[in-house]
Parts: sequence; C-alpha cells; structure tokens
Amino acid sequence: MSKPATIDFATATAIQIPAAAPYAEALHDLVPGEARDSLLAVHDVLCRELPRGRLAIYEAGGGSCSVLPPDLLSRSKVTVVDIDEDQVRNNTYADEAILGDVQTYRFNHETFDLVICYNVIEHLPDVDAALLNFRDALKRGGMILIGAPNPRSLSGFVTKYSPHWFHVWFYRHIRGIKDAGLPGEPPFPTFFHPLVTLPRLEAFAAANGLQMIYRREVESPRYPEMRRRKPLFAALVDAGAAVLNAVLPRGTDVRRGDYHVILRRI
Repeated sequence: MSKPATIDFATATAIQIPAAAPYAEALHDLVPGEARDSLLAVHDVLCRELPRGRLAIYEAGGGSCSVLPPDLLSRSKVTVVDIDEDQVRNNTYADEAILGDVQTYRFNHETFDLVICYNVIEHLPDVDAALLNFRDALKRGGMILIGAPNPRSLSGFVTKYSPHWFHVWFYRHIRGIKDAGLPGEPPFPTFFHPLVTLPRLEAFAAANGLQMIYRREVESPRYPEMRRRKPLFAALVDAGAAVLNAVLPRGTDVRRGDYHVILRRI
C-alpha cells in the first residue's frame, strides 16, 4: 500500500483491507493472570448478549490485532478508525480502516452493534466527545467495550506522571519490545482525561443513556510479565505495592492497574 503524500486528519481517508487478511490472536500477548481472565469473561458476555447473525463492529483505535474472539470476528464487518497512519496500514483484520480521529469522526446514528475502545481512551484529550460519538453510532441495545489503565493504581500513577521516554525505556528493557516507540508502535503519549477514572466514567455513562453491564478491575498484566521476565525487578515493585496497600485505606490494591467495562445503550 503506497503512502499518501500528505495526511489531512480533518478529512478521514478510507482504506480497504483485503478480505483474505488473517485474523490476529484475540488475547494479544496477555500472560496468564487477572487481565486475561477478565478478557475471557468479556468474550462470554459479548457472545451471549450480541445478536446472532452478521454484526457491524466499530473499533476506535485499531492496531495490528483484535481483542475479539475469532468466532465473533468471522461473522462481523469490522470498521477501524485510527489517527496513526502506520496503525491503519498495519491492521490485519478490519474490512475497512479509516484514517481519522475518533474524537471527531462521526458515523450515521445506529450503525453498529458493538464499539470497541481498548487501550485508547487514556490517550484522548476529549474523552467525553469520543464517548458520545460511540453512543450515537450504536444501535439500541448495542454495546461499548472499554479497556483502559486505572489512573488510581501504581502503574497508572507512574504512567501519568513519568515522561514518555521512560515509557519507551520500560517497554524496551523490561517488557522486551525492541520496536517500542518507533513510528506506529506503542507506547503512545497519554493524557488521562478525568473520565478515564472508573467512578467518573460510570457516572458519565449513566447520565448519557449508557448502562454499565460489566465492570472489573484487574491486576495490570505488566506484573505477571515482569515476574516472568525480570523477577528481581518484579519483586521490588511487588514489595513497594505491598507497602502502599498497607498504608492506604483498607481494600485498596494499587496493583489493579487495568479495567474492563461494557456499556449498553439503553
């Protein structure tokens, strides 16, 4: 696919993905742990609650792989919108990939059965606009799946207040992702709009015609990754997390660095 000479993000460009493109693994590179277990539970909810037959799915911000189980992908028309040209080019599972901004790009009302926004809202400066666009694009009874980091966790705090070069260092040297930070590759800059915080997200959803039908906070997958790849470093982080948990209000677990949410349009 040839690279456009210029990119105008105000006018989205549609790129057709070959029908024969292979489906990617739904669970990404998640190691066994709470995040993987929750994503499997999300799969169960989606398979049970979504209509039978052909589905229309909008993925807001789509990388090279999908979080959906293959049986859902195989009966879906998937449309991806992403502001990053490399992400659009590298996508392997969408029927249509659109170069555009999910905060401003609008589809016709009641177009989709499911909107997926996975590891995206933390990167958006205008989360409320994006969420309202998602809601309006949903059919009645349609759902939004959101996966995001928890800003009130240890990993969320570090991500929010550390410089981007540190995120790149962590991905390369702790996670072992050598291409981290290169064009089209994570980690991407984060904003952590207030609506990324779960209580505020739930209140916003309730005020805007969306019912939360699934909510689960999970230990960040970075913890089991570190325990496997860098056990000494992981032990230090676990010890620090344990100290914080001991001094914070009872029931707090700063390891719960991620969450999954499903919202249904009422």
